Amino acid sequence: MKKIFEKEKLVKKSEDFAKWYQDVILQSGLADYAPVKGCMVFKPQGFAIWENIQKVLDQKFKEKGVKNAYFPLFIPEKFLKREKEHIEGFSPELAVVTIGGGEELKEKLVVRPTSETIIYEMFSKWIKSWRDLPLMLNQWCNVVRWEMRPRLFLRTTEFLWQEGHTVHGTQEENLEMVNWALENYVNVYRDFFAIDGIWGKKSEREKFPGARTTYTFEMLMPDGKALQGCTSHNLGQNFAKVFNLKFLDKDGKEKIPWQTCWGLSTRSIGALIMVHGDDQGLILPPKLAPAQIVIIPIFQGKEDDKNLIKKAEEIKKSLDSFRVEIDLREGHSVGWKFNEWELRGVPLRLELGQKELKEKKATLVRRDTGEKSLAPFSSLAKEVKEALDLIQKNLFLKSSRFMKENTREVSDYDAFKLIMKKEKGFIRAFWCENPDCEAKLKEETKATVRALPFDAEEEKGKCIYCQEPAEKKWVFAQTY
Repeated sequence: MKKIFEKEKLVKKSEDFAKWYQDVILQSGLADYAPVKGCMVFKPQGFAIWENIQKVLDQKFKEKGVKNAYFPLFIPEKFLKREKEHIEGFSPELAVVTIGGGEELKEKLVVRPTSETIIYEMFSKWIKSWRDLPLMLNQWCNVVRWEMRPRLFLRTTEFLWQEGHTVHGTQEENLEMVNWALENYVNVYRDFFAIDGIWGKKSEREKFPGARTTYTFEMLMPDGKALQGCTSHNLGQNFAKVFNLKFLDKDGKEKIPWQTCWGLSTRSIGALIMVHGDDQGLILPPKLAPAQIVIIPIFQGKEDDKNLIKKAEEIKKSLDSFRVEIDLREGHSVGWKFNEWELRGVPLRLELGQKELKEKKATLVRRDTGEKSLAPFSSLAKEVKEALDLIQKNLFLKSSRFMKENTREVSDYDAFKLIMKKEKGFIRAFWCENPDCEAKLKEETKATVRALPFDAEEEKGKCIYCQEPAEKKWVFAQTY
């Protein structure tokens, strides 16, 4: 029989990546499987990470002038049918309500897979003049896309996200907005998630249904597969024409506006887990960690333990600019607590025993490296800040280094196939932009066109698949 507090040992990340990913989520208390197939329950620890992501993005949206709103979960099916590409793109994933109040509905209702159609129906009522522009809204909500191969955070039938929707009077303003949205996401991933990646344009086949152009930030996971971190879409005037969006401009002429939409979802937490975690569990970047520091008093069952508790509380108060927890739980050994907080990925552990009290110093332990150091009580806030900054920086550098080491340039298709069979990773290669080559390449290697990087130069080469002339190197990878 297992001891009451004994934990199941994590499988090594390098031995079974898929099982490690699943187990670290369950054992660290981020989430659990829901009774409904394909759905998940966000436990407090996991939802707290999402709340921190929300705070960061929400502040940046509002600084840009984007305001929050909320639109219905149910969308009349006829709305989706107005934009042919849109309905065709989402049709296999739709959940449809046919009965309400015990009676069959005269008109079917689609459970929100994304909100363009219902939002733009409202926009057509609100926008009449150039004075109503730009209109920039965001909503934090859940969406439903029927998922056949669910995986916690990465692919679930219901997930959480934000979706921004803007309307502009000119194409120039529209392009500025779609670029701002992508750059904002990239900065958040790099500065807060501590994850590097490649950003650029999607292929026609991979773009958002109904968009003119889709832009993306693609990250490389430790198993060599890519994960799409976000998207920013230039909708042009496609949806505006379908939903009869018009405005009277300053020159007295009626014109059709330009639109963007952009979003980031809770699959970003999946990236956070995969990129930074290790054989002991999660490693959370300080800027997004629910608890940045855990104080663990090392009790000895003596009267002096009261002094430890008092000092721990004093230290927590002195570190009020950080997110701090004190572990005062009884019935657990110090070693068990160390392992527990390592599993949960808290960036910095502060150990406090009689030795530390005597020397007036705390022992700091970094989660990312395991490095220990002593910090005087008198300068603890300064030492803690420096340690957290170093952890944040180190995690990003590791991510960036991994991506660079696993990005290859290939001109030979046999070499391409061999890499995708073994190491995987990002491959930069010439592509003629023919969708037939794209489809055949995916069928033969499971790799897809991830993006045309913004730094891609005009060159002359031959398509990796058909050997026809090509002008730019695109990035390919297998993906989640």
